[in-house]
Amino acid sequence: MSLFVAYSICEDGKDVVGIAGNIFAFGLFLSPIPTFRRIIRNGSTEMFSGLPYIYSLINCLICLWYGTPLISHDNLLITTVNSIGAAFQLLYIILFLMYAESAKKVRMLRLLLAVIGIFAIILVGSLEVADSNTRRMFVGFLSCASLISMFASPLFVINLVIQTKSVEFMPFYLSFSTFLMSASFFLYGFLSDDAFVYVPNGIGTFLGLIQLVLYFNYNRSSSEDSTEPLIMSYA
Repeated sequence: MSLFVAYSICEDGKDVVGIAGNIFAFGLFLSPIPTFRRIIRNGSTEMFSGLPYIYSLINCLICLWYGTPLISHDNLLITTVNSIGAAFQLLYIILFLMYAESAKKVRMLRLLLAVIGIFAIILVGSLEVADSNTRRMFVGFLSCASLISMFASPLFVINLVIQTKSVEFMPFYLSFSTFLMSASFFLYGFLSDDAFVYVPNGIGTFLGLIQLVLYFNYNRSSSEDSTEPLIMSYA
């Protein structure tokens, strides 16, 4: 009976942190809105890159596929958060294409087609694997690698903050959302005993914590020196 109660508590806790992770993920999904307001207002993508949205789309698609019952069991909340994420990234890509110059538009269309092709290969290839455990391992390693590469991207921002001693290009709400979402899915994966979920999100939690520490460390000095021009920029 005690084992049953412990299992029930574990399952309930997993659902709670999974739902929390879905909620916190909206902070990340909505973060490009200021950028696209500027793009729409100016009628141009200027020097902004569309690559982050391409990378995020393929990451969401792979993780979405991993969360489906065909690959792993009882990971519905992984599927929901990545389904919403994929929809947001596709919307951002469409908006980017609408306002990009011709050369950039062609590159983005090629990359989008490449993402669709890669995902189709992963989807069909994994379904060809008869053994369910091998199939889960195959897609799991891909999703884990994709998440780790995505969570590694803040290293550029961390380096920029340290060099400039300014948090101008590291918005607090974005760092905070990253930390909360990663921590939630780290606990979700831990309670599920799913290394493909808790390992990359553990790394994301650690990097998110570093960003928060840097923010509070440099925020005061950034405010005091806000009139000094930055010699580097990040987009």
